[in-house]
Formats: sequence, structure tokens, C-alpha cells
Amino acid sequence: MYSTTGIDASNFVSTFNTSFYLIAGISLLLLTGLTFTMLYFVFRYNKKKNKTAIQNEGNLPLEIVWTVVPVILALTMFFYGWKGWKPTTQAPKDAMNVVCIARMWNFMFLYENGKQSPDLIVPLNTPVKIKLTSLDVIHSLYIPDFRIKSDIVPGREKYMWFLPQTEGEFKIYCAEYCGVQHSYMHSKVTVLPKDKFDHWYIDTTKVITTTGTGPGAVGEAIMKSQGCFACHTPDGTKLIGPSYLNLFGSQMVVIKDGKEMTVKADEAYIKQCIIDPNYQVVKGFQKGLMQSYRNSLSDNDIEKIIVYLKSLHD
Repeated sequence: MYSTTGIDASNFVSTFNTSFYLIAGISLLLLTGLTFTMLYFVFRYNKKKNKTAIQNEGNLPLEIVWTVVPVILALTMFFYGWKGWKPTTQAPKDAMNVVCIARMWNFMFLYENGKQSPDLIVPLNTPVKIKLTSLDVIHSLYIPDFRIKSDIVPGREKYMWFLPQTEGEFKIYCAEYCGVQHSYMHSKVTVLPKDKFDHWYIDTTKVITTTGTGPGAVGEAIMKSQGCFACHTPDGTKLIGPSYLNLFGSQMVVIKDGKEMTVKADEAYIKQCIIDPNYQVVKGFQKGLMQSYRNSLSDNDIEKIIVYLKSLHD
């Protein structure tokens, strides 16, 4: 259940809303004023009432008004926008640090104690600073309820921060088109009371939630947590990468150093593909889309993944 309370979800909600309503109000005022002025001129100065055109030489007071008033309105909108934006660039020194790793097509959040989570788990009323990292293309971390959004640009160091003020769950989206599975790239923020968060945080045991009981259930869960099924399918359907069905033990035609060759999809091949996916690419698929999982998966994780792949046969 996503939070629907009237309390601001983060410290940026009120300033963002103030700027939004101000700009929307000024825009509505100008739209209404200009529309009625236009209609007045259409009826007041139409050809039937004014058969002979009159050349106006100018009106200094009027020109001053229509110059000064828009400048004041524009500066007012700029001031409130700047006032709301400026605090987003200055994270508190005591903020909790989290690293967000974005890749096609999922988010992963890394904590200072080594804990990883596909969802962002944060403590209530504690400032959180998120370092933004992309492993492939431009993504954008967007939390609508918190009124914060920032692009994640490969090779550029960026961060965002917020103070969660409402307990509950809030949606996370990627707000920058990043490929064919962009619409599936979403996650959530879970805001917990400090004691519950501490209990979750200090438990560094890697817990994998499985949906089955077969020998490959744990490997399947690991792959789901890493977003593997955004590009590969277990049922033979072709997506961005080869399907996992009947993959293990099969003969794969790959392109290596520009040359076509046939290799067997055994344990060594699977591990090579996970650690260095662009070393040899299956013929018919594009190079450079898959990034290395060298720092995301342990040898034990890869072994469990191989067990899962072995179970996928017709």
C-alpha cells in the first residue's frame, strides 16, 4: 500500500508545490487576461465599427507597464524556483550515504556496510544522500512523492538527497528513455521507523526470496534481483539477449574479434559471459548492451545461476 497521508513525504514537497502553484497561477492569470483582452479588441475594433484604420504613435505608460510587469513576474517565478532548487544541492554532512547503480533496466542500491537492495530502504526523518552511477546509458532517478529527480549520466559524478518525513512505500521511476525496456525500469522507496531500519541494516545476511523450490530457485531469484530477465527470457522468447531455454550445453555461434566461431555453453562459457559479456557475443545480438557483473555477483552466485540454467530444458 502506497502512502496517501497528507503529510509531506519529503522535505522538498512544500517548496516544490509552492513554486508549481505560483507558476501555474501566473500562467492561468496571463492566459485569462490575454484571452479577454483579445476578445475585447476583436469586438471593440472590428471593421464594422472602425472602417478607417487609425495609426497609433505609441503609449509610453502602457509600454512601461507591459515591460515592467512581465519582468517582475518572471523574476518572481525564478526566485521561488531557485529557492526550491538551491537546497537540493547541499546535502547535510550527517546524511546517510547510499550508492544507486543504474543499468538497463533496473536500479540497485548499495549501502556503506556492503548491503545491497533492488529497492531503496531508508530510515524515517534521517537525511539520505544518494550517489548516482550509470553503467551504460543516461537514466534518471525520479521519486514523484518526494518531488526529486536527477539524471544519471555515465562518467559524471552526481548525487541527490532528501529527508523522508512519512513512513510508507513510494514509487521510483526511470524518467529518461533508456531503451526498449525503459517502462519496466521502476523500483520503490520504503521508509521505515529508525528501529526497524536499524534491524534491517545490521542484518548483513544476504537473503534471497525464492518463488519456487526446485534446484535452480535460488539462482532464479539472484537473476531477478539483478534484472537479468529484462533482456533474457526463460521460455525461448527473443528479447535483447539470447533466451535461457535450452541454453546450457548447447552449441553457440559467437562473434569474437570480428570472427565467427562455435563454442559450447558450459560452466566456463556462462561465467565468461557474466564477467566479460562483450568478449564474445552471440551472433545476431548487439555488442555493448550488457555490462559486466564482476563486482555484483560472487562465484557462489554464479554457481547458483548455472544450476538454474541447467534446469531450463524442454
